[in-house]
Amino acid sequence: MMREPERGAGAQRVHREEQGNVFPQARQAAPGAPCTWLRRGAEDFRELLPASLFYGVVFALMGFLLERFFEARAVELALVTGFLLVGPFLAVGLHDLSRRRHLKEPLRLLPTLTAWRANAPAIGFYALILALLLAVWIRVSVVVVALFFASDLPSEEGVLAQLAGSAEGWMFMAAYAAVGLGFALLVFATSVVSIPMLLDRPSMDTLTAMIASFAALRCNLRAMVLWAVAIVALTVLGFLTYKLGLVLVVPLIGHATWHVYRDCVAPQP
Repeated sequence: MMREPERGAGAQRVHREEQGNVFPQARQAAPGAPCTWLRRGAEDFRELLPASLFYGVVFALMGFLLERFFEARAVELALVTGFLLVGPFLAVGLHDLSRRRHLKEPLRLLPTLTAWRANAPAIGFYALILALLLAVWIRVSVVVVALFFASDLPSEEGVLAQLAGSAEGWMFMAAYAAVGLGFALLVFATSVVSIPMLLDRPSMDTLTAMIASFAALRCNLRAMVLWAVAIVALTVLGFLTYKLGLVLVVPLIGHATWHVYRDCVAPQP
């Protein structure tokens, strides 16, 4: 006689592992999703004000130090614009604060400083990818500047006005924006929900999260384009306000990104 399949603890464990390995399914967010994400992010910000402001101040200090300690304006520009490339990893603590609020866990700052340890191999590998992309972007950015300027970017105040006042300046800004857009699209497509997902699902690997992130973008293309524009606009605003705006802008984006993930990826089985 054939034996009935075993239903003990081992079989249950295998079943749970199979459930945990189900590929994340993208789903379509409601109309007007970017506004909803920002509103929910603002709610998290208010509820988690002290911890959120801590991260905001840290990001503002980073922006100030980038401007203060790099004399070559080409390198400074590359690092400032590269801020958007590594932002998804740097905001992991903010994602964790929103995750804790969603799960009604204790809302403490200290554990979020090492939140990446929840899925250290995958998050660490993704951080390495972002670091390599940043290194490549810095080199490409400096080369683009060297193609248009004999020495370095103008160092006087009102550099944007100076660039806009000449045909060469317009050509430089167009070329720089085109090259930067390629890097930004790559990072955005593979990171828009991947870091919160890796944080929320400790058994997930980096490649799966990146593919799922691209699927979420494709499923919500219009909303994601608006979300990307909002991120760039808010970040630029933060830098233009003598970096002080980053104290508010970065936590808002970090918290809202958690809700992007919750809306655009179906829950685990």
